[in-house]
Amino acid sequence: MVTYKYIAIEGCIGAGKTELSLLLAKRLGAKLMLEQFEDNPFLPKFYGDKRRYAFPLEMSFLASRYHQLSTDLQQDNLFENFIVADYIIQKCLLFSRLTLDEEEYKLYNRLFQIIQLNCPAPDLLVYIYRDTTQLMKHIKERNRDYERSIDETYLDNIQHGYLEMFKNHTSQRILLLDAHHFDYVGDKNNFEIIFRLLQQEYPIGVTKITL
Repeated sequence: MVTYKYIAIEGCIGAGKTELSLLLAKRLGAKLMLEQFEDNPFLPKFYGDKRRYAFPLEMSFLASRYHQLSTDLQQDNLFENFIVADYIIQKCLLFSRLTLDEEEYKLYNRLFQIIQLNCPAPDLLVYIYRDTTQLMKHIKERNRDYERSIDETYLDNIQHGYLEMFKNHTSQRILLLDAHHFDYVGDKNNFEIIFRLLQQEYPIGVTKITL
């Protein structure tokens, strides 16, 4: 059995990354790092006027994620504790590329390249893949006010961005789980399947598994 000390769960909006992070952290007795987004004052404003609030939103997320990662991923924590997170710092660059104009993105990218140097990479990155229909279904079910304006094109662009990003992550272990109709929240047996997968050793690069 392989033990990864630091696992990050990623996925498009509505993929179920936080739910899997919660289940996994409880099972491992791990320190849990959840992305702090619901208290971001710019998020509901962004969905109402994306052009106006894109830059302050992305900057506030970058500051929040960096502060959390730099605090919780201290070297002693990485050696002593299991850590499960429901995001990676690189998502900042992905979302900013979709929302910012060219000049704003250049400025943002310069700052990001400095900041990411202080954020350790996870031992294993798990990406939950669901098609756009499933993502929209989950978003509608949780019924968050600020997510009601999300459309399929926006989700397609995010998902495409993640998959393109992984092609350049040549030094990282990435487990891509195709979980189109795979319920690991309501079905304990399905969660056990995923848990066992996370105990296996994977090569550097992307390993895709269909559930």
